[in-house]
Amino acid sequence: MNTQHIRPIVAEHARLLVNIDQLGDDSDLYQAGLTSLSTVNLMLALEEHFNVEFLDRMLGRKTFGSIRSLAEAIDELGGVPQDAAAAERAA
Repeated sequence: MNTQHIRPIVAEHARLLVNIDQLGDDSDLYQAGLTSLSTVNLMLALEEHFNVEFLDRMLGRKTFGSIRSLAEAIDELGGVPQDAAAAERAA
């Protein structure tokens, strides 16, 4: 699960009304201030960081509703954080 890699991306791109450290993995990101515009920004940042493309069926509140649901979607897509991918190539 990629929650430790997702948290800083959410903190930077989701424009939440609360500090990311106050949220659990299952906390509702929309209740924390995630908007439709910030969801798009977050999606693009996650796609770039994990080298994935969210499927059409994943583009909804269910996927972007919590850090855990984002991690599950990225795991399903086979996403690898950029730093881990770079380390793999160097080995």
